Amino acid sequence: MNKETKLRIHNITAKAALKFGSEAWVLKKREKLRLEAAQMKLLRHLLGITKLDKEKNQSVKEKTGAQNIVKKIKQYQKKWLQHVQRMDTNRLPRQALK
Repeated sequence: MNKETKLRIHNITAKAALKFGSEAWVLKKREKLRLEAAQMKLLRHLLGITKLDKEKNQSVKEKTGAQNIVKKIKQYQKKWLQHVQRMDTNRLPRQALK
């Protein structure tokens, strides 16, 4: 399987798995570090790079064109909040934010 196909599969499956349920998360430093570590582990595996190769995270991200998963989650949370704010006031998500 070529690199582009692997990246497309990663974007569809792995990112979705890492973002699952994140609209309700409060991201603390520990969670951010763990998410970034999980993303890097997936990207390294995708490229066939081990930690013994001593390749920096930034170069792995450049090779794959990956964005920081924490930034993506924060964008997702903002979109979700805007969506909830547009809901009718009798909807449960909107009531939960009061």
